[in-house]
Amino acid sequence: MEYRKDDIVTLVIEDMGTEGEGIGKIDGFTFFVKDAVIGDKIEAKVMKVKKGYAYARLVNLTEPSPHRTEPKCPYHRQCGGCQIQALDYKAQLAFKEKKVKNNLSRIGGFSKELLERVMEPIVGMDEPFYYRNKAQFPIGADKNGEPVAGFYAGRTHTIIPNTDCALGVKENQIILEILLSYMKKYQVMPYVETTQKGLIRHVLIRKGFTSGEIMVCVIINGDELPRQDKLIEELQKIEGMTSISVNKNKENTNVILGKECHTIWGRDTISDVIHMQRVENIDSGESTVHSDNSGITFAISPLSFYQVNPVQTEKLYSIALNYAGLTGRETVWDLYCGIGTISLFMAKRAKQVYGIEIVEEAIVNAQENARRNNIDNASFYVGKAEEVLPALYQTEGIYADVICVDPPRKGCDAACLETIVKMAPKRIVYVSCDSATLARDLKYLCAKGYELRRGRAVDLFANTVHVESVIMMQLVEK
Repeated sequence: MEYRKDDIVTLVIEDMGTEGEGIGKIDGFTFFVKDAVIGDKIEAKVMKVKKGYAYARLVNLTEPSPHRTEPKCPYHRQCGGCQIQALDYKAQLAFKEKKVKNNLSRIGGFSKELLERVMEPIVGMDEPFYYRNKAQFPIGADKNGEPVAGFYAGRTHTIIPNTDCALGVKENQIILEILLSYMKKYQVMPYVETTQKGLIRHVLIRKGFTSGEIMVCVIINGDELPRQDKLIEELQKIEGMTSISVNKNKENTNVILGKECHTIWGRDTISDVIHMQRVENIDSGESTVHSDNSGITFAISPLSFYQVNPVQTEKLYSIALNYAGLTGRETVWDLYCGIGTISLFMAKRAKQVYGIEIVEEAIVNAQENARRNNIDNASFYVGKAEEVLPALYQTEGIYADVICVDPPRKGCDAACLETIVKMAPKRIVYVSCDSATLARDLKYLCAKGYELRRGRAVDLFANTVHVESVIMMQLVEK
């Protein structure tokens, strides 16, 4: 049967795609349906037809799945943030665990038998809401020209007004309402992408979960905020307010932050603490966590990369540290090190740690973090890992017992992987935010003499399709 746009089809959702869309089939023809979950029986309207598959929109939920739950947020379908909030949390974890294994099998070429043997159960959250310590809200105008804050609708730059996101901290709403009130009172215009006019583009909010310190950074298409003293006056009343800054971004770009930041009140950074933990290897969806009270304090600037879920980050990094198998005699290289989070964890149990990061301000933060925590066996380099590491290897003959990588979503650069292989560390610990590029890179490393030994998914992004993974590879002795 041929399907056309606007056809209505009846489907049973049998699976979910990597972006959280429901998957149903009719006589082998596949339909991808946004907002449908495994087990739903639905009617859907065909939106776009391709060869062998089609995209459709949920129009009638005839029989809800037993895995379906009532979303906490009324905007979850419009907003692009929480793709699977309608799926109960246990089913979310199963979906993410399957996603990681499927990518490792399909892209990486690892056998299902190997994956069943080496992959440990996913580490879930006790509370899958209110976990984000960072949020970036676009600022725009509604049809009446009034300023609004919220999130972009999926795959658009249309703002869904919402100051009370269920994933963020309670202070976000207070800060956003103060900013919007200030804009209305002093006629400060929001930025308009199509005309490149207007001043306020985004607001970035961070909170240290351990310290309670709060940072607000207003991103502007200009040089300064008019009557900023009035905005500061209201924001500083919030308990925990520590840093208020302005970031200048005058470019016609989708990149949120510009390179230039100025603190207009308080400190340049906020602090937070990550504790080392031991995560028990027990059933999927649960985790028993033991802290050894050995915390590391970090300084965080507006431009710093810092994991957004502090509760799960402690588990993620503790697993990475465990996989590294350090005894105090090892030299460790931490590539894409950010502000030194993993580096400083490793330094407490290694002989020497070296970190590489392209963002200069992050390296300055990493050096400050080392001093703050009295860690003198960690050194840091500014630059691209794929350029700095090969150069140091060629000129100084550096070596590593363990290499840890925590790359961006695109994975490791080819030159970086080639140098890792030449350095031949005994172990590689790979922390990944994208299991597809993880699988690609592991396939390369396994072809060059490494063997997959341990792995685990960690849910840092509950109610979304994203999932972190930690993999340990061992050099096979020849």
